[in-house]
Amino acid sequence: MACETGWLRRLIRDVPDFPEPGIVFKDIAPLLGDVDAFRFCVDALADRFEGTTIDHIVGIESRGFLFAAPLAYRFGAGLIPMRKPGKLPGPIEYDEYTLEYGTDRLEIQQGAVTPGSQVLIVDDILATGGTAAAAARLVERLGGDVVGLAFLAELTFLGGAARLEGREIVSLLTY
Repeated sequence: MACETGWLRRLIRDVPDFPEPGIVFKDIAPLLGDVDAFRFCVDALADRFEGTTIDHIVGIESRGFLFAAPLAYRFGAGLIPMRKPGKLPGPIEYDEYTLEYGTDRLEIQQGAVTPGSQVLIVDDILATGGTAAAAARLVERLGGDVVGLAFLAELTFLGGAARLEGREIVSLLTY
């Protein structure tokens, strides 16, 4: 389903030099606070994967959780949190990756993804692709099949989609 999403831009605020100098943070809090915009985003992302078998939705900490939970509800799928280091009780699997401003690590509980399960990965912003690529590697390491990755927005100038080549990527907005 094609839909016009440009109107959402007025609800995403640029915050310069956050979390570090030189980074322009996309503040989605105004969008989340607008019931019509939030509902529209959840429905538009769900519509793009309509007809796809989805057993689990992985939400990437932390803003990915905000879209993953209602999508899991809509698809009747299990919700799996993928978190930053030290937030999940073990045993865990992890993957380290690079960000546009450093390195980080994602963790998932062992056994959270069942072998052969169809998994949609959800986050708020696709930037360099490091986080999303790490999430996909973790899902696959646990035996899941990544059916796609869904984002509110993509920062195309950072080239993150190239790190996800060959995968279904859906972004409602591009910058």
